[in-house]
Order: sequence, then structure tokens, then C-alpha cells
Amino acid sequence: MKVIRLLLISFFVLCVSTTNVVASKESDKSSVIDQTYPQAKAEVLETFGAIAGSIIAGAGHGYDGEFMDQLISFHAYGDKFVEFNGGLTFDSAGNEHNERQLFGEDLEIDGVIQFAPVEGTLKVAVYYGNVANLTFISDFVLMHKEYGEITINNLITLLFVKTKGEWKLVHEHHSPVHHSPAVE
Repeated sequence: MKVIRLLLISFFVLCVSTTNVVASKESDKSSVIDQTYPQAKAEVLETFGAIAGSIIAGAGHGYDGEFMDQLISFHAYGDKFVEFNGGLTFDSAGNEHNERQLFGEDLEIDGVIQFAPVEGTLKVAVYYGNVANLTFISDFVLMHKEYGEITINNLITLLFVKTKGEWKLVHEHHSPVHHSPAVE
């Protein structure tokens, strides 16, 4: 019994050691962090541009307008989807309602004055060729029906997964930018 136990322990140690060596050599050769996927990055940026186009074209044209449907189609809603926004958490239904309400109903017709990232802040990181993290600081200027012209400067993270050949949003995170006080 002791011999079998000793053999099993030796085998386990050998497997763990071999796995660590292989993993170490693989990470030295090509870390997933360092790999670039230029085609995937271009596709994510194209998808982000199409999302922006849907928002701009659909602004103020109704909750169930054609462009709001198009905007929603860029999401992979389901149990795994979550949005963090304004200190609150929203599921798929909450995110869909928020986007349709803000862009379709709350804005004046053609109420997107500017939909852009702050210069130099847009970054796309692609992992394994099918997961992408797009981050930026928003510089959105919108014409709101109730509040007039509003500027939205948020730290935004959009997590995309490529599924069935299309990049879909699976997570959104929006946090207000806090500017540091000037140091004298």
C-alpha cells in the first residue's frame, strides 16, 4: 500500500512539475498579454463605430425605432450580461431599457452633438482572438429633452466576445471621471 501511495505521490509531483515547466516555457514564448490580433482589433473598432452610428442615427427617434433595435443587436444578452452604471448594476433587460430610453426617448431628435472618446484614450485589447476589452473616456455631448445640452465624461469599459462571427457586448462599465484638484 505504501509503495502505491509513494508511486501516486511521485506521479503527481512529476505531473505538476512538468506542467509548471511547460506553462513557464509557453508564457516565455508568447504571452497572451503580448499577442496582437490586428484583424480582430479592426473588427472590434468597426463594431464600436457601428454602435456609435446606431446611437447617432436613432437619437430621439423612439424607444422601438429601427436604430434602437440595431443598437440592441450589438449585445449578447443573457444571464452572464451585466452593466455597471452610476453605482448601480443592471441585467440584460435593465441595460436594454436604459439604452432605448436615453438614446431613443430622452434625447431630442438628432440630439447627439458629439459622440467621441477623449483624444488618446481609446484602447482595444484582444485576448485569444475572440475576447476584446475596449476602454476610453467618453466625450459625449447630447441634447436632452429635459436638461438641454449635457456632457458625459465617463470612464467606459466595453467587453466584447466574438460569437458566430460577430463581436457582441457582454459587459459594460460606466463610471464618472473624477478630476484631481490642482496642486499649487
